[in-house]
Amino acid sequence: MEAVLGQVEQLPALLAVSRSALVRDWDCLTLDRALEWARYFQHLHDRFRARPQLREALGRRLRRSQPCPLLGFPALGRCPQLLGLALLENRALPPAACSRLLRSLLPPPAAGPASDPRGLGLLARRKAAARLLALPRRGPGPEPQLQAEARLLLSRLRQEAGEAEGRLCGAQEGQLRWLCVALELLPQPRAFGVVAAALALLKQGHGAEQAGDGDGGSSPGGYQESAAGEECTAGLLLSWLLGNQERFSAFCLCIPCSHLAFLAGHYSQLCRAYLDLLTGWGRHLHYDPLQGQWVKSCLEKAELSWEELRERFICLCQGSTPLKEQTQAALELLRTQDGDFRVRGLSVWTDLLMEIGYSCMDTKATKKLKKSSKSG
Repeated sequence: MEAVLGQVEQLPALLAVSRSALVRDWDCLTLDRALEWARYFQHLHDRFRARPQLREALGRRLRRSQPCPLLGFPALGRCPQLLGLALLENRALPPAACSRLLRSLLPPPAAGPASDPRGLGLLARRKAAARLLALPRRGPGPEPQLQAEARLLLSRLRQEAGEAEGRLCGAQEGQLRWLCVALELLPQPRAFGVVAAALALLKQGHGAEQAGDGDGGSSPGGYQESAAGEECTAGLLLSWLLGNQERFSAFCLCIPCSHLAFLAGHYSQLCRAYLDLLTGWGRHLHYDPLQGQWVKSCLEKAELSWEELRERFICLCQGSTPLKEQTQAALELLRTQDGDFRVRGLSVWTDLLMEIGYSCMDTKATKKLKKSSKSG
């Protein structure tokens, strides 16, 4: 078994070489050896996936052999696809070796319906997706690449959850560690966008379908299991996001307030943290009678201006009815704690409640005007 573990340690090196310029010296024989190693790793996955202790040992040795534990036991089962994709993307691969690679990926001519050409199909879809996502954006709307990255993240978290079922302990902790490492590899604004998109997908009902999961929800039991899995996945994302106050503050400054309002309306834990954060930011504002407006009392601590704070509270009150009621109740409590003033300029919470009231009146008036113009 020690020999097998030592061989598994070579997988990260094999994939790293396949992405490097060293493949320019590969001939067809070298390519065949690399593909043979990939099939061997896939064989190890199929052989040990039903044996939890051995599977855990292989995954642990694989994670130990790389700087960041991105590759786990499931990567062994996908090794031919991972290697093939890396080589197809590598322009340094000589033409003869590239032709040999393409022929090896094609199913044999005599293969019938029972054959499994998923490897080639998967590579083709990923290659096409990479080309399409690289095109410049046209028009408004969510960024396609961000949505795709969020779906891939959800899919990988589900895979990690499936592989963790046979582990003896620490399954969720392992998933959270993997998530932390994966997100830390992305630039912070990009990581925040991916997490926000993933949380939105989970609540929009498209997470499972778009990520390529099977038909686990086709029966009541499967639906409940899928819902529990989605809740666990959302919990992991929220644990990463809310586990660090500076990270959550940067997240709220990075994500548009309309998107934050959507997430706050669906995740009570995030809503409470967001309202607490806005409360802290609002306390760093003071009223300047000379200017007749609220200004930042401490430029180092005040993250938002009065206009930005007002816009965020208005977005929350334009969300669902429970979110609006919770936001207004929080502001009314803050106003009471601040002296329950009912005139402008004495409490930032009083002024926010007045602004929110006027905003709601403007919204109703606009709707009435549109309705009357249609009927006329």
